[in-house]
Amino acid sequence: MKRISIKDIAKIAGTSPTTVSFVLNGKAKEMRISDAITKKILSTTKKYGYKPNQIAVTLRTGQSKIIGLIVESVGGAFFGALAKVIEAEAQKYGYRVVYCSTENDPEKGKEMIKMLAHQQVDGYIITPAAGMKDDIEDLIKQDKPVVLMDSFIPSLNVPYVLVDNYLGVKEGIESLINAGYKNIGFVTVNLDLIQISERLRGYNETLKQHKIKVDKKNILQLSYQDSKEQIVQKITAFLEKNTQLDAIFFATNYLGTSGLQAIKKLRMRIPEDIAMISFDEHEIFSLYPPGISTIQQPVEEIGSTAMNLLLTQMGKKEKSSNENKIQIAPTLINRASSQAHN
Repeated sequence: MKRISIKDIAKIAGTSPTTVSFVLNGKAKEMRISDAITKKILSTTKKYGYKPNQIAVTLRTGQSKIIGLIVESVGGAFFGALAKVIEAEAQKYGYRVVYCSTENDPEKGKEMIKMLAHQQVDGYIITPAAGMKDDIEDLIKQDKPVVLMDSFIPSLNVPYVLVDNYLGVKEGIESLINAGYKNIGFVTVNLDLIQISERLRGYNETLKQHKIKVDKKNILQLSYQDSKEQIVQKITAFLEKNTQLDAIFFATNYLGTSGLQAIKKLRMRIPEDIAMISFDEHEIFSLYPPGISTIQQPVEEIGSTAMNLLLTQMGKKEKSSNENKIQIAPTLINRASSQAHN
């Protein structure tokens, strides 16, 4: 069966091949093509299964219409939600998204960048793992559009967007202090990433600001390579050893969900035996009795801001602001797990 061409689509839709090309390349609005004609062309291509030769399109236009998204883990709730927002924004401009996960392994991150470069992607949104500085710097030297998301590398002058991690922890710790808790533990992970160090700084400085001594024994730092079972085991041992703790703050939602397992294992009641807050929302936190307080990241705002910064670099959107290094305030979701108790 003969493969259908742009000329065939144009003939069926009653328009010109040039108009069909503009629509398929996401330039309908730019070229002032009516919604009715655009809809007719798109429905015709769908009906007849037209597939453009992507290599030919890339060679002709110099654009692959693909954006590379490199994050810690697409399977995680936070990054999965971000990916959906980014894909929806990309589709508005005729772009597809290729997803990659680094699992915080810089070597894997390097491989992902190399793979995306072979696909000649038009731009990159990257959550950098520690050790990816040189690879990202190489992209910048090649004049590739790059936006960092959820983290950044202080020594690189690259646009970025992330939540204000310091502020989020500060608000969470202060809510515990205001509820009467003074012996507050902190469970984090040993990653050399700006967002993780900012969360620990938020914990330490907020305690000091409230004249509460920072005690290292109240801080548990876990290995990112630990399995779920190892994390639960280590949190359980930490709570057993530190019976003076009356509240605990988990620096990520996967640590928070593991913390719930450890607390349940020890038959501790929330908040009667120990109050709890976790950084980042997770569906289990609103369902788990009595409701777990969280620091909620504005996923839609982070994702859409990252896409806007990238599209601006790619010349697809007008610059709306001179600010391209953006920190967005999180929201404290107060549930019963951090409320005062008698």
